[in-house]
Amino acid sequence: MGMVEAVCISEKKGMVKKEVPEIHLEENWGITGDAHAGIWHRQVSLLAGESIEQVKKKMPHLKHGVFAENIVSRGVELTALAIGDRLIIDGTVVLEVTQIGKECHNAGCAIKKATGDCIMPREGIFTKVIHGGVVKAGLAIAIERISEATRVA
Repeated sequence: MGMVEAVCISEKKGMVKKEVPEIHLEENWGITGDAHAGIWHRQVSLLAGESIEQVKKKMPHLKHGVFAENIVSRGVELTALAIGDRLIIDGTVVLEVTQIGKECHNAGCAIKKATGDCIMPREGIFTKVIHGGVVKAGLAIAIERISEATRVA
């Protein structure tokens, strides 16, 4: 079982997200006060703390939120998830994986330009909120995988 390492929001799209003490997730909406909230498939983004550490080896000054991630996880193999899998946070908040990775902005983001690589297109995942609640650092994250039969159908 993994855990939430940090939570981040930004009020405007295109801005670096800032770490905050807690976030409130609304069912089928996303995070209250976050620019990416809305009725669509990329309501909440997640990135593994382990992935961020690899980039920090080249750029140790990086803070949570710089990759536009809403939730930084620890001990969860996000890259092994499939669309439809669910993350259960603190036993109550339910996020469903809707997209894996994303295209990097235009000629690449500032991180890619500085380090030669950006991890969000490969290792970030996007989710929609199935059941909302409050999320903050230290809460447990469990994975609920969809069955292979459902995945093929």
